Amino acid sequence: MPMIYLGVEPGSLGFKLYDPTRNKVVIARDGDVIFNENKIWDWKKEVCTESTPSIWTHVQLNDDMTSLGQDNLAGYEEWGPGTPTSSFYNIMPQNSNTHAGLQSQSSNSSVQPSSSNNQDPTVPFDLTPRQGSRSLSEVYEDTMPMNEEQVKDLYAQEQLLLVDDEPTTFEEAANDPHWKKAMETELEAIHKNNTWTLVNLPVNHKAIGLKWVYKLKKDASGGVIRHKARLVAKGYVQQKGVDFDDAFAPVARMETIREEVYVLQPVGFKIKGKENQVYKLHKALYGLRQAPRAWNIKLDRSLKEFGFNRCVHEQAVYKMHNSGSILVYGVYVDDLIVTGSSEKDIVVFKEKMKTIFEMSDMGRLSYYLGLEVDQDKDGIMVKQESYAVKVLKVAGMLNCNPTKWPMDSKLQLTKDEKGKEVNSTEFRRIIGSLRYLTHTRPDLSYSVGVVSRFMQDPKESHLAAMKQILRYLKGTTSYGLKYYKGGDGQLVGYSDSSYGTDLEDIRGTTGMVFYYSGNLITWASQKQQTVALSSCEAEFMVATSAACQALWLRNLISDLINKEPQRVQLLVDNESAIALMKNPVFHGRSKHIDTKFHFIRECVEREQISVKHVSGEFQKADLLTKALPRIRFHDMRRLTGVEDLKKQVNTKGESVG
Repeated sequence: MPMIYLGVEPGSLGFKLYDPTRNKVVIARDGDVIFNENKIWDWKKEVCTESTPSIWTHVQLNDDMTSLGQDNLAGYEEWGPGTPTSSFYNIMPQNSNTHAGLQSQSSNSSVQPSSSNNQDPTVPFDLTPRQGSRSLSEVYEDTMPMNEEQVKDLYAQEQLLLVDDEPTTFEEAANDPHWKKAMETELEAIHKNNTWTLVNLPVNHKAIGLKWVYKLKKDASGGVIRHKARLVAKGYVQQKGVDFDDAFAPVARMETIREEVYVLQPVGFKIKGKENQVYKLHKALYGLRQAPRAWNIKLDRSLKEFGFNRCVHEQAVYKMHNSGSILVYGVYVDDLIVTGSSEKDIVVFKEKMKTIFEMSDMGRLSYYLGLEVDQDKDGIMVKQESYAVKVLKVAGMLNCNPTKWPMDSKLQLTKDEKGKEVNSTEFRRIIGSLRYLTHTRPDLSYSVGVVSRFMQDPKESHLAAMKQILRYLKGTTSYGLKYYKGGDGQLVGYSDSSYGTDLEDIRGTTGMVFYYSGNLITWASQKQQTVALSSCEAEFMVATSAACQALWLRNLISDLINKEPQRVQLLVDNESAIALMKNPVFHGRSKHIDTKFHFIRECVEREQISVKHVSGEFQKADLLTKALPRIRFHDMRRLTGVEDLKKQVNTKGESVG
């Protein structure tokens, strides 16, 4: 059966193929695939011919597609032709200029990328790389037929996720002194770290291409902090099992050996008289499949040399206890956060880090991964106001009339198979943005979760529900969470479940929230995995899920503060479910329940968790299990801890009460 090659399936040795006749992406073993590069696909006739432009030229990501990165290709392959997604734009990490040592578990043979820029000379059209800017819609226009609606979708995605004034090509950036300086700074850092050496390319070796990626670093108000240029290797041409064996490992192994990786000289900075030479890498470069592992190895080693220990229960968190003080270090790729009980210790630690890494000290935390943070004498406030406004703007709802609650309590959504279809790409994009907002907005969790169930085939009824969420967001953009100082140091959780609320599969929605010292630290709202035969059974199952989360939080907090873990208090509003957790005599009523849900009984017996009853009026997880009437919704939102933070901070950022 003729198909179109899309690349290698991440995490496997199989090929990803697109079947245009069925409009599906399939995974096939390498032994089952025979390549025919002499024939090309006729989209109109859905057959292979030799007379029409081929998709293969662009799928192999040659120099004509320098605006797309490795993460972008993965997103494209997942959805297949015709359904581009927002993952195209996540083309670079926002991090420092540190380059870790290049190590691998592969054989000592040299890396030879399997994809090549050499094309068949018989192809009857020009393959010379273009100069200048190319939009994503142009790229897709060249690779597959697109209707007007799809082109508009791509343009809308570009407007949402591409930041203004960020060049997409070297030619654009070279004319701006700020970007030129940023590129020079990047190359200086690379040379300072002895990342590569200029050599002649050995026989039977291939060099990996490089590309420039440009990013404006901005603060919460949208002001430009600095121009950042990143030199990235085209690691997407590497294949697992051929060029590398392991893309990431948290701990280096003793049997690791060196790889030989060669890269081309960066465009615009080729050395005169040595244009044909290449760079041999001594350390990992952004874009290579081995780069994340190499970075993790060096960061882990450096932090341990400083006296930090990695938390057993959260591998991205490090902690250090020293003479009664504590330092905690959080890692997200190479965006790093440090906090502690001694400001002096924090300053000393940052100075030590600067001796090893090229790093930018952003000062007191105020903006991190889209989260706006404000610290005052009473505590810390976290919100996503700027991001919320951006979502409303892109969705065309910036000037809409706000509503008081995100979902009508009487609304019952179904698949609505006979309903009118809507733009699924636009629908998914906005839902994805709303889901990111739930990081600081538990009041959105239930409504966004319900609408997310219909992303595969959205209809007008689902779009109307999503627009009501956006209208609610319009009136609450400044809402978020505040973490107050002090507290009793107790970990308290609430679990709740609705019963049979889904009309199609009779499953309910479970919710849980956890508070530490009275501050909300984690929450979840999700559909039940199985059908519950009673409300008691539904509450019993969600309590078990909450127990798992409680044990993890209990152990993590104990690890951080270096104290014995305390018993977690779990509050449930169903007395029958509580009796079922405590009394084995009730086994006759629960013998049909999956064994894994009985885990909470063991937690209660070991005194790791104490289960208590709470009145439904004060059940804080109720907000996550159902759509509530307006007055009840406002009461639960306040009870949960979501506040209007704009009222608490004036224009100078000073606390005004």
